[in-house]
Amino acid sequence: MQHRNLLAVGLAVAVASVLAVHALHRGHSHVAIPALRAAVHARATAVAQIVVDVAGAVRRPGLYHLATGTRIADAVAAAGGATAKADVTLVNLAAPLADGEQVLVPARGAAGSAAAGTPSPTAPLDLNTASAEQLDALPGVGPATAQKIIDYRQAHGPFRSVDELEAVPGIGPSKLAQLKGLVIP
Repeated sequence: MQHRNLLAVGLAVAVASVLAVHALHRGHSHVAIPALRAAVHARATAVAQIVVDVAGAVRRPGLYHLATGTRIADAVAAAGGATAKADVTLVNLAAPLADGEQVLVPARGAAGSAAAGTPSPTAPLDLNTASAEQLDALPGVGPATAQKIIDYRQAHGPFRSVDELEAVPGIGPSKLAQLKGLVIP
């Protein structure tokens, strides 16, 4: 019986979402970012959740509780999608989310900070040019591991793939999986 109720609620949410998106598209010019997966609500306590802050050029900025494994596109969709002023080309919508992360959707013409050398929190970080401070900001990477990445880069040359991070002491398969999508060689 509970399964049937959950299916009915899920179907109702899906229909309401489709109708809301359709109504928003009529007469408004904003960029819709489709959710890759439906956001998980409090009813699924057995599913691990993360909390992300969605800010910038989105319709409803704020904190969102999403299922572990969701992507930036899911967070943007949960925040009502990008506004007409958003420049989603500066956001890696496919990047996985980490707990406590901020997703910043910039407005067109507001790319000055990214051009100044400060990486966007949603843009992948280049392993071959990143500073210790930038590497330290990655989830699961502290100052010691950041320095080990730089030492490895200096000793072995530039990274040719993200998988090479496994050769850095202190980075195993789980930490590598956490960093994929957040870094590039």
